[in-house]
Amino acid sequence: MSLAKAVSGTQAVTDAELGSHFRYGAGNLGLLEKNPGLMLPDSMPSLLSEEEALGLAKNANTAELAAQARALCEQAHGRLVTYSRKVFIPLTKLCRDVCHYCTFAQTPRHIDSPYMPVDEVVELCHSGAAAGCQEALFTLGEKPELRYRAAREALAEMGYGSTLEYLAAVAERVLNETGMLPHINAGNMDEAEIRFLRKISASMGIMLESASPRLCEKGMPHYGSPDKDPEVRLETIALAGREKVPFTTGILIGIGETRLERIESLLAIRRLHEQYGHIQEIIVQNFRAKPNTKMAQAPEPDLEDLVWTLAVARLIFGPAMNIQAPPNLSPGVLPQLVSAGINDWGGVSPLTPDHVNPEAPWPHLENLAAETEAAGKFLEQRLTIYPEYVREAEDWIDSAVLPAVLKHSDSDGMAKRDTWTPGAHGETPGLESKLLRRAEPIASDSIQQIVAKCLAKETITIDEATALFQVRGDDFAFVAQQANVLRESVNGNTVSYVVNRNINYTNVCYFKCQFCAFSKGKLSENLRGRPYDISAEEIARRCTEAWERGATEVCMQGGIHPDYTGETYLDIVRTVKHATPDLHVHAFSPLEVWQGAETLGISLEEFLQRLRDAGLGTLPGTAAEVLHDEVRQLICPDKLNTGQWLQVMEAAHAVGFNTTATIMFGHVDRPKHWAAHLLAIRELQQRSGGFTEFVPLPYVHMEAPMYLKGKSRRGPSYREAILMHAVPRLVFNGCIDNIQTSWVKMGEFGALQALNAGANDLGGTLMNESITRAAGSEHGQEWHPSAIEEQILRWQRTPRMRNTRYQDAPASQRDRAMTAADLIPVENLDAGKLQRSKRLPDLANAS
Repeated sequence: MSLAKAVSGTQAVTDAELGSHFRYGAGNLGLLEKNPGLMLPDSMPSLLSEEEALGLAKNANTAELAAQARALCEQAHGRLVTYSRKVFIPLTKLCRDVCHYCTFAQTPRHIDSPYMPVDEVVELCHSGAAAGCQEALFTLGEKPELRYRAAREALAEMGYGSTLEYLAAVAERVLNETGMLPHINAGNMDEAEIRFLRKISASMGIMLESASPRLCEKGMPHYGSPDKDPEVRLETIALAGREKVPFTTGILIGIGETRLERIESLLAIRRLHEQYGHIQEIIVQNFRAKPNTKMAQAPEPDLEDLVWTLAVARLIFGPAMNIQAPPNLSPGVLPQLVSAGINDWGGVSPLTPDHVNPEAPWPHLENLAAETEAAGKFLEQRLTIYPEYVREAEDWIDSAVLPAVLKHSDSDGMAKRDTWTPGAHGETPGLESKLLRRAEPIASDSIQQIVAKCLAKETITIDEATALFQVRGDDFAFVAQQANVLRESVNGNTVSYVVNRNINYTNVCYFKCQFCAFSKGKLSENLRGRPYDISAEEIARRCTEAWERGATEVCMQGGIHPDYTGETYLDIVRTVKHATPDLHVHAFSPLEVWQGAETLGISLEEFLQRLRDAGLGTLPGTAAEVLHDEVRQLICPDKLNTGQWLQVMEAAHAVGFNTTATIMFGHVDRPKHWAAHLLAIRELQQRSGGFTEFVPLPYVHMEAPMYLKGKSRRGPSYREAILMHAVPRLVFNGCIDNIQTSWVKMGEFGALQALNAGANDLGGTLMNESITRAAGSEHGQEWHPSAIEEQILRWQRTPRMRNTRYQDAPASQRDRAMTAADLIPVENLDAGKLQRSKRLPDLANAS
């Protein structure tokens, strides 16, 4: 395609030509690196040269430009259009500038108070948080104390020397007391002021509006407004880049500038972004004439002019940049704006008006979602800080702000817009539930192709698996529904479960896993609760009681007690088999197996064979957490690494054991890590065939040390939890037939949704589950078999009581389970200086 054709707009441009001309370039901050799961074409467009960009001013073919811009946008953003749910805080309407179009700025005699009281701001933000808002947008006039005595006196009375000092104090209270994320629009600032405000804000912004000094001349809209000097504003934007502040800026169109000047303004911003990489969004705001201003009679830009500018902004900044158009300024034509290449609506408040444009109410979010869908897109909530900056938090977010960002974000850095958390009683998110019921969702071509490969039992790539975990909207519905259809073809409508008892024989542990609220001990991260170490007699009593109550399995794991050796684990198995010869022993994580072998100075294979000879039946695939050492270094650095975990599992399979496989997700991990985890499990299963089931374990955050330190998210979102059942069903097709859902973590309704998205098994009835409950779960104390089956029947599925090997449970045990008496309270003996023996006296005498 010739340069003349690209710039003049005299001929039609095909998608293929577009892809070959606008090749992906450095100005987009490494889209693939930040979004490894994105399904991108082989050649991403690059940025136009400045000469080419300036040439667009001559191109009046708006429809063609818009088509190019939309195609370019979709290469990076796909079907998503985002928004931020916010509270608008006009901290002060006093301003030293006199922009000719502005009604936000007032004089002291027209307002009740120079500044909003801090308590009023905090109360407003509490209301916003209750309404699901996550952004606290602070907008204020520029340095009013330099012009108005009323401002100086008010600040002095409150004990502050400047508006920015007061702003910092208010924003800090909002952050600490409400958890909302401050976004600060404070006008021009110096380096020290930006650095100071960075400590209490997630992002900042200033509208460049225009880089043309002509607009500051007499008779023009910025005359008499010293802070609208383009050089001053560009310097603030540059300083924000040096200080690593995620930054918002943009242009205001229709105030007397030319199209060429708009392009020059966009290029000025682009130069700074190429230098610092900090511009997270470009706003194209259309001028709205307001009464009682000098520009009350000025013509507003029409739709064609707005669409032209949006398209040009996309073409100048390329596919990865976030291009925003405020939806309240263009009611009724939002699909046309989407078709011009935007991917964001900006902040929308269900609580507060747009104080800058009070005549233009925010659209209701339901209507905004509907208009976005009408344009073929899905509306998703983001934070005030965009996902790519959340994912690189160490560089872009102050440590004081990061805990709140993590609390509000999902694994991709988007907003965790639901209040659902694993292990808690709470409302199930309506959006995902609605999507799961959507008839014939229309998925994107790339997702359909990946799912088709899974259904054909082909191995997909890590990027493809990552993409499955990132689906939203119709793509989410499609993936979940296809997983459900596959589940039905493999497992029918049967929902299986096993009657079992959990015995966690000690909570003393010398490992320091950052997610664990169960372990206690001198080196543990969490000393809440009493360290215990139960006796062989108590193990035997619990197993006998479990058998008499219909159990076919005892599941046993514990902390890594410093006195435990491989012989301890052998004694535990012998004790169980002596007390209950027919009870299946499902025990010992790969970490315990590794430690057992190491303490006896023998190979993994020899230790596993000894365990099998002693009566061990199968092994749980716990301690996997996330099989990616990048994650393990953060959450369990002293634990087995990925290769060692897989080594234990492969050795167990070689000896003749079946094992489960698990993933504990939703903390510091990302979709790319989950994808690597699944593919590692699949690769081993194709060699060994030893995994009987895959068990997603959503991270329960409430008492986890790393969450309490502000270093993790608050568990997966509901969408992510459902996908962690659906995606493994697809990825493991032909390899692992059983996908289990943890009712302890998902709750009963969450478990039902998982069963309709690929899962076929509810796991165990779990007499005395304690690890998840120690982490803060409100679920987990025995679900009686009769109640399980009643619930499964209500779900219009067929219950099946199974054993550990997925065979039907013996009729005699089923009869016992259905009429089981209440459990006798357990006794956890205090941990002594040394471990308690796990061998019964008569076994000791026999030896």
